[in-house]
Amino acid sequence: MSAEADRDRRTNTAPGRDPRSTDRTNADAEAGAGRRDRLVRPLLLAFLGACAVDLIGVLAGIELAHQIAKPLLMPLLAGYALARRGPRLLVAALLFGWGGDTFLLLDSDPAFLVGMGSFAVGHVCYLWLFGRAHSSPVAALGYAVALTVFVALLWNGLPADLRVPMAGYSMLLTAMACRAGALGTRAAVGGGLFLLSDGLIATGIADWPQLPAPDFWVMLTYLAAQYLLTTGALAPAPERAGRTTADGPRG
Repeated sequence: MSAEADRDRRTNTAPGRDPRSTDRTNADAEAGAGRRDRLVRPLLLAFLGACAVDLIGVLAGIELAHQIAKPLLMPLLAGYALARRGPRLLVAALLFGWGGDTFLLLDSDPAFLVGMGSFAVGHVCYLWLFGRAHSSPVAALGYAVALTVFVALLWNGLPADLRVPMAGYSMLLTAMACRAGALGTRAAVGGGLFLLSDGLIATGIADWPQLPAPDFWVMLTYLAAQYLLTTGALAPAPERAGRTTADGPRG
């Protein structure tokens, strides 16, 4: 018998302790876990439905649909992660993403900076979640070169007061994207898509030529990125190719 099991046995059979109380506690815990499990599918479907509403709204120019659906996206995905007993750092990253989403709806420079700061804290949460696993040197070099070239090309087109904050944010985002491979291929793709999504936003700010319906592509790549990062973090350990460290605290 393990020490933990022996301790539990002695605790549960201690003089004066009502075994029925222990049974009720265990039953309550199992009931709570069952309720949480039943929320997994509805929350995922609600997230996917909100994604569809938001993307259709952006593509069709229905601003009200975008304004309503966008603030619901990350809370629903965070709820799904919680129902799946995901790491608390993952939930925190998604909720800071929600803060960024909400402030970016306000369409002003101060709100943009606050929103970018909220996303930056989310990236710190992701980096903490990834642990100390080392990235591939080739991938790290590729991301570093891409960051340097992209920021250099964008620099003169950016508003002067946004250059330094955007450069700092870009470094943090690139580090997150590079390290996402610690959770496996799915999360690595998610990190790359997050970088692509924010890169599309940056080219718009710098007045570069844009794809048709640019906001649609920004949202599509962003939603795919957050979903892949989330499901990568929730995947069973054997599916996380190359992962060498623990998740961090779980909820």
